[in-house]
Amino acid sequence: MASTLQGQALAASRAAISAAIADHPVDEDGELQEVNMEAQAEGIRTVFNDPTNFNVKHPLFSSWTLWFDSPLTKNRNLPQTPISAVPQTPLPQTPGVAAAQGWMEDIKRVISFDSVEEFWGLYNNIIPPSQLPQKANYYLFKEGIIPAWEDEANKNGGKWSIQLPKDKNRANVDKMWLYTMLAAIGETFDATLNNSDDTSVPPPSSLITGVIVSTRPQFYRLSIWTRLAPSTSDEDKLRERIETIGRHFKTSVLGYSDSAKLAGPLATEVEFLSHKDSEKKGKAKKIIV
Repeated sequence: MASTLQGQALAASRAAISAAIADHPVDEDGELQEVNMEAQAEGIRTVFNDPTNFNVKHPLFSSWTLWFDSPLTKNRNLPQTPISAVPQTPLPQTPGVAAAQGWMEDIKRVISFDSVEEFWGLYNNIIPPSQLPQKANYYLFKEGIIPAWEDEANKNGGKWSIQLPKDKNRANVDKMWLYTMLAAIGETFDATLNNSDDTSVPPPSSLITGVIVSTRPQFYRLSIWTRLAPSTSDEDKLRERIETIGRHFKTSVLGYSDSAKLAGPLATEVEFLSHKDSEKKGKAKKIIV
């Protein structure tokens, strides 16, 4: 999905300039009268100093949608989100993917957002993973992408995932999920996006389509979905890019050392598997970092 950050930031800058000119008309010689920047700054309110009446939002690189499902509660445990505290981004229609429609009847869209303020308004008003019932899932995906293999953005991709025993990670999973979401919306998973010094060449599209946290009777699972997955030895650059995402997930997001061995009872290493290989029982080729 193309970045909207530049356009939104430009529009905000133009609006600020227009407002400044409107408040400070030109003098008789056509010169713009001196602007009191301190006074202008005093009129700016962000969510951090006025949670209910802020007038400035900080746009994200992409728009995102949070989804939720919980089969055991039959939709009676849907997260509650703020209605008035944060201006919400209008909800688009769910993309139509025929093969996923049966499954999509059970998953519920919670909210879409495209700013830092909306994200924190959401995060501070939903149930954390450690308090969700069994078999519940949060799916945070880029707007326009549904959390299903069949979606065009996902069908050729795969996922990084780690499985963590509940008894040892109940106190850590909420922080891990928060950091996973922050890395996703901040576009820090895919280092390729920020490594180019040539500003005349647009950065490549992000490989990340969404992130998921799942609760199960005995474990939690955290996952990062990508739009592409290496399938042959000829795709060395893509494999390197995928592995970089996995290492960032393991070390910078989850907080493990690069050499840590995590597998054990109910636990797995940080593993990558393409969606196509996930359907091959016993023949899947995993990438492990």
